[in-house]
Amino acid sequence: MSALPPATRPEVIEMLVSGVDRYNPSNIGILEDYLYHQIRSQEYDCMANLAILKLYQFNPDLYNPDVVVNILIKALTAAPQPDFNLCLALLGERDAYLASQDEPDAVPVLLPLLTHLSSLLHQCRFPAFWSLFRSEDLETLRDNYTIECVGFEDAVREVAIRAVRAAFQRIGRQRLGSYLDLEGGALDEYISRQGWSQDPNTGVVAIPANPDNRIEATVVRENIQLPQLSKIIAHAQVA
Repeated sequence: MSALPPATRPEVIEMLVSGVDRYNPSNIGILEDYLYHQIRSQEYDCMANLAILKLYQFNPDLYNPDVVVNILIKALTAAPQPDFNLCLALLGERDAYLASQDEPDAVPVLLPLLTHLSSLLHQCRFPAFWSLFRSEDLETLRDNYTIECVGFEDAVREVAIRAVRAAFQRIGRQRLGSYLDLEGGALDEYISRQGWSQDPNTGVVAIPANPDNRIEATVVRENIQLPQLSKIIAHAQVA
């Protein structure tokens, strides 16, 4: 989780999440509206979303399962930051929430699957992530939630791109496509947008050097003065 607030955070939200008003249950509507603004606008504010979960923790009668699922979906795209696990920690025990619900709660069904998706992203197992995400088990998540989250799939691709930039200088086109769940012209366009080049004969994509993917030998120089060495020898003789 970034220590800096997002540049797009409204002043009213800044006041809520930075002061004691974040614990005022009457503000839950403002925070939930802000979450749905994030869903529609491709913005993300972890602190504001955590404030919602904290209010649910203190006031189980306010609990809204759809809001919880949307918070977890947004947190997924923050990998490898620990946002998703922070959300899980604030969900706490399920019994208090379930007791206050008159309608079916999607969270118990979707939570294990979302947790698995988060684990796959943190392990950089991107093809497995897409396979699970496209599976029949997650049809409810796709049809009712991620379809409403503007740019969700591209945000996941950004997670993969960050990992590729950090680990590769050259990568096969097919392998990269499996990480991004793209192929054909869509993959070519995505590679072009990154400013990367690909060899049409070998299908190898070249990734510009950066501090993470550049291998450099590190030379460690020890500067030990003679008085220090004398103390070490003296201690060794005493022992």
